[in-house]
Amino acid sequence: MTKQIAIIGGGPTALMAAEVLSASGHSVTVYEAMPTFGRKFLLAGKSGLNITHSEDFSKFAARFGSASARLRPALEAFTPGDVRHWAQGLGTETFVGTSGRVFPTVMKASPLLRAWLRRLEAQGVALRARHHWIGFAQNGYRFETPEGPVTVQPDAALVALGGASWPRLGSDAAWVPWLKDKCVEVADLQPANCGFDVAWSEAFRDRFAGEPLKSVSTTSDAGTFQGEFVISGQGIEGSLVYAHSAALRDRLFVQGQATLTVDLAPGRTLERLGRDLTRQDAKASFSNRLRKGAGLEGVKSALLRELVGDINRMSPEELARLIKSLPIPVVRPRPIAEAISSAGGIAWSDLDENYMLKPLPGLFAAGEMLDWEAPTGGYLLTACLATGRAAAKGIDAWLDPR
Repeated sequence: MTKQIAIIGGGPTALMAAEVLSASGHSVTVYEAMPTFGRKFLLAGKSGLNITHSEDFSKFAARFGSASARLRPALEAFTPGDVRHWAQGLGTETFVGTSGRVFPTVMKASPLLRAWLRRLEAQGVALRARHHWIGFAQNGYRFETPEGPVTVQPDAALVALGGASWPRLGSDAAWVPWLKDKCVEVADLQPANCGFDVAWSEAFRDRFAGEPLKSVSTTSDAGTFQGEFVISGQGIEGSLVYAHSAALRDRLFVQGQATLTVDLAPGRTLERLGRDLTRQDAKASFSNRLRKGAGLEGVKSALLRELVGDINRMSPEELARLIKSLPIPVVRPRPIAEAISSAGGIAWSDLDENYMLKPLPGLFAAGEMLDWEAPTGGYLLTACLATGRAAAKGIDAWLDPR
C-alpha cells in the first residue's frame, strides 16, 4: 500500500529526501513556506556553487566537530564522489578548483535546481510552495496556505527547515519552541561561519572598511590557516575568519574574550624580518621602515598602528614579533541572521539511528536542524544532502520494517 509522506521544508535536504522516497514508490509532498524552492541554495550559488570537496574522505568526514562520528554513516552512504555523480546525472558537470573545492562548470546553482525539480515532478513528487508550517495539530501538521489553514496527516513526516541563518530566505528557526514543547531537546542555535565585531577606531573604520588583508596567516584554537580576510565596518569577515569562527565563538562564550592572531608576513621568518627591520635608517619614517624592511603598507601598516600603541618606538625585534603574531581582539560574533550557517539544533540523543525523533514516532529530521556545524568548502551542502538521504532511508525502513 502506498504511504503518504510529508516533507516540511524546500531546501536541498528536503529535496534529496523527496527524491529517495519517491523513487521507492511512496507518495511524497514537499511543503515550502517561500514562493519558490531552494532559495538559500540559489543564493549560495550566485558566486559559484561550492557543491562538495575533493579532499581525502577520512579528512572530509572529520570536519564536523563533535558530530563527525554520528554523521559518518550518512556521509559514507553519500560521499563527495557520489555528490558529483548525482549532479552529473542532472546534467551538471563539476570540476575541482585549486583549493580542492568542487564547483559546477557553469558556476551556477540554477540549472542544477531546475533539473532537480523537473526530476522530482516526473517521479510524482507534489511541490507545494507558500505552505508555511505553523505547528502541530492533533495527529498531524498545521499549515498556513494561500487558501487558508490546512492540516495534513501523513503516515510519516520529515522536517528539514534549516537553522537560523539567512532567515529572509526561510530559515527562521520558528520550529524550535514547537519541538521543545514536544520534549525534543534543542541546543541553542548560534552563528557559524560568521564574521566578528572588533572595536575599531572611527578613523580606521572609515578609511579601511572593505579593504582585504591579503597573503596572511591566522591562528586560533582551530589551528593555523593562510589566505585573506576583509576589514569590515564592524570588524572582520571572510573565508579565513570563518575557518576560525567556531573556536573564537566558543572561547568568547567560555572566557568572555578571544583573539585571532595574524601573521602579516608569512613568507618571512621572524629572524629574517628582525634583520631586515634592523637595517633600516632609524631616521626614516615609520611607514618607510615598515615598507622597506617588512614589505608592509596600506591596511597592514594601518592595522599595526590601530592595535598597538606607540608601535613606532618599538625595537626592530619587538616589531618583528608583532608583525609575525599580531593579536586582533574580537568582541562578539556577528548576528546569526548574517551568518553563512548555524550551530546547535536538535540533539543527537533525541534521534534514533534512522533520524527519527524519539519523543515523536513518525517524525524525522535532517539537515541543518540537527546539532552539527562544518566549515565552508562544500562540507555543509554535502552533509545536508547526505542526512536528507539517510532520513529518507530511515522513513522507508520505519514504514516497512521488512
